[in-house]
Amino acid sequence: MSSSDDHAGDSRHRRNPIRWLLGFGFFVQGFRGFPWLGANFFLTEQLRVNPSVLQLLQNSANLPMVAKPIYGVVSDSVYFFGQHRIPYIAIGALLQALSWLAIAFLSRSNVSILALSIYLLLSNLGASFVEVANDAIVAEAGKQKASETQSGELPSFVWMASSLGGILGNLLGGIAIKTISARSTFLVFGILALLQFLVTINIREKSLNLPENPSPAGIRKHLSDLSHVLRKPEISFSIAWIALSTAVVPVLTGTMFFYQTKFLKIDASLLGISKVFGQIAMLLWGFAYNRWLKSVQPRKLMTAIQVTIAVFVISDLLFVRGVYRDLGVSDSVYVLFFSGFLETLFYFKILPFTVLMARLCPPGCEGSLMAFVMSAIALAFIVSGYLGIILASFVGVTVDDFSGFTRGLAIEAFCVGIPLILTSWIYDEAETKEKSKKME
Repeated sequence: MSSSDDHAGDSRHRRNPIRWLLGFGFFVQGFRGFPWLGANFFLTEQLRVNPSVLQLLQNSANLPMVAKPIYGVVSDSVYFFGQHRIPYIAIGALLQALSWLAIAFLSRSNVSILALSIYLLLSNLGASFVEVANDAIVAEAGKQKASETQSGELPSFVWMASSLGGILGNLLGGIAIKTISARSTFLVFGILALLQFLVTINIREKSLNLPENPSPAGIRKHLSDLSHVLRKPEISFSIAWIALSTAVVPVLTGTMFFYQTKFLKIDASLLGISKVFGQIAMLLWGFAYNRWLKSVQPRKLMTAIQVTIAVFVISDLLFVRGVYRDLGVSDSVYVLFFSGFLETLFYFKILPFTVLMARLCPPGCEGSLMAFVMSAIALAFIVSGYLGIILASFVGVTVDDFSGFTRGLAIEAFCVGIPLILTSWIYDEAETKEKSKKME
């Protein structure tokens, strides 16, 4: 290629706002931890909900995420003014802005669990639109990359942008709750989402240089294509494993939040900083994956992550039993460095998995497939949360009695190990090539 062609390519790269759009978009979605931390404290301190109700609300608010395949199919097939990604990001950002601003300005007499739940559902509906469109752009842009190594660059970039948003969101969230109020987090995020809306509507989709679909198909055709793709064993079994690896684990996040804040009296700012350490770990994971791990088969990575999760759940069990306290490690130190990390560790599998799906996804079905994948993961987290509520009730955990908490954590750790038996479901390219050679 001539130097003039190189120069033209570099110029097109500089003019392409895809990294700005996705970087800012994923940053804002990562920053959602800021108002959600405020919502947790608002629910427990002002509305006086118990651990089971808190976890029920946290997981029920994620129900709009389950319908992501519908949003994905619509995004793939329904165009607005010749665009089918940017409009959905804009609509989603606006929905989030209106929802959080409405919560911020609710009068004290109108604040109720029902009203808050409706606005949180609308907020997550908006977040679902944004995530579906953003994930589709990442998958489509990845198709243009020449090599397997390069195909992981954009997913790693947006992962790090989301992690950076999470770091700032949780750090500032704890400070805002302690110094101002939980409501202040709703107002700030509402304004940020409104800014995302304004930024998005000023970007033309053509400037992203995405692969063009010469003949946009209808919704029925996209549903048919998605059904065909999901019948491929390498895709269906991989999705089944990622969903199962989360769904079978009854997480006790609501119980742990109450244990730390009500029983141990952990300060809000310290809890926020602990989540920051978790987000920093996610940021470093994105960097490490992009730098050293892109060529490692996803099956190996996800298996290693699942084992690590089991180890950290056992660590939480030891923490609640007071083992670390007896060793001279204070509760605050453990919460600060380990609790936030375990929460984010459940999400580590998503990065190599989305890269795998983008690699296996046929052209024209990116939005639908990635939406289905994220929907399956979201549903798995909801099921996991509901099972956690049942488990907390089964072991007898209440606001005033945490004696059965260790038993619950032991059961959770056992359940984390179950998916390790089924890791052969995850598509392994090297194994498939080796089998093909043997058959020849």
